[in-house]
Amino acid sequence: MRNVERLTSLKSELLDIFMSMQVAEHEQRSRTAAQRNLRARRGIELHNEFKRLSRDIAPLPEDELAEDEMH
Repeated sequence: MRNVERLTSLKSELLDIFMSMQVAEHEQRSRTAAQRNLRARRGIELHNEFKRLSRDIAPLPEDELAEDEMH
Protein backbone atom coordinates (compact mmCIF):
# COMPACT_ATOMS: atom_id res chain seq x y z
CA MET A 1 0.00 0.00 0.00
CA ARG A 2 2.85 2.36 0.79
CA ASN A 3 4.28 1.96 -2.73
CA VAL A 4 0.93 2.86 -4.27
CA GLU A 5 0.82 6.08 -2.23
CA ARG A 6 4.37 6.98 -3.25
CA LEU A 7 3.59 6.25 -6.88
CA THR A 8 0.45 8.38 -6.74
CA SER A 9 2.38 11.20 -5.09
CA LEU A 10 5.12 10.97 -7.70
CA LYS A 11 2.59 11.01 -10.57
CA SER A 12 0.91 14.02 -9.05
CA GLU A 13 4.22 15.86 -8.66
CA LEU A 14 5.23 15.08 -12.25
CA LEU A 15 1.86 16.31 -13.51
CA ASP A 16 2.29 19.56 -11.52
CA ILE A 17 5.75 20.07 -13.03
CA PHE A 18 4.44 19.40 -16.52
CA MET A 19 1.53 21.80 -16.07
CA SER A 20 3.86 24.50 -14.74
CA MET A 21 6.07 24.10 -17.79
CA GLN A 22 3.04 24.38 -20.07
CA VAL A 23 1.91 27.57 -18.34
CA ALA A 24 5.39 29.07 -18.56
CA GLU A 25 5.62 28.25 -22.28
CA HIS A 26 2.18 29.77 -22.90
CA GLU A 27 3.12 32.95 -21.04
CA GLN A 28 6.35 33.24 -23.05
CA ARG A 29 4.47 32.79 -26.33
CA SER A 30 1.95 35.42 -25.25
CA ARG A 31 4.70 37.90 -24.36
CA THR A 32 6.48 37.27 -27.65
CA ALA A 33 3.26 37.75 -29.63
CA ALA A 34 2.50 40.99 -27.76
CA GLN A 35 6.00 42.33 -28.53
CA ARG A 36 5.67 41.34 -32.19
CA ASN A 37 2.27 43.05 -32.44
CA LEU A 38 3.63 46.20 -30.79
CA ARG A 39 6.57 46.35 -33.23
CA ALA A 40 4.20 45.89 -36.17
CA ARG A 41 1.85 48.61 -34.91
CA ARG A 42 4.76 51.02 -34.37
CA GLY A 43 6.08 50.24 -37.84
CA ILE A 44 2.69 50.97 -39.39
CA GLU A 45 2.38 54.23 -37.43
CA LEU A 46 5.88 55.28 -38.49
CA HIS A 47 5.13 54.45 -42.13
CA ASN A 48 1.93 56.50 -42.01
CA GLU A 49 3.73 59.40 -40.36
CA PHE A 50 6.40 59.42 -43.08
CA LYS A 51 3.72 59.37 -45.77
CA ARG A 52 1.92 62.25 -44.07
CA LEU A 53 5.13 64.26 -43.72
CA SER A 54 6.05 63.62 -47.36
CA ARG A 55 2.65 64.89 -48.42
CA ASP A 56 2.92 67.93 -46.16
CA ILE A 57 6.35 69.00 -47.41
CA ALA A 58 5.86 67.99 -51.04
CA PRO A 59 6.83 70.75 -53.48
CA LEU A 60 4.00 73.06 -54.43
CA PRO A 61 2.81 73.09 -58.03
CA GLU A 62 4.07 76.01 -60.17
CA ASP A 63 0.71 77.83 -60.17
CA GLU A 64 0.55 77.97 -56.38
CA LEU A 65 4.13 79.28 -56.17
CA ALA A 66 3.32 82.13 -58.57
CA GLU A 67 0.19 83.09 -56.60
CA ASP A 68 2.11 83.15 -53.31
CA GLU A 69 4.74 85.45 -54.77
CA MET A 70 2.05 87.88 -55.93
CA HIS A 71 0.54 88.27 -52.44
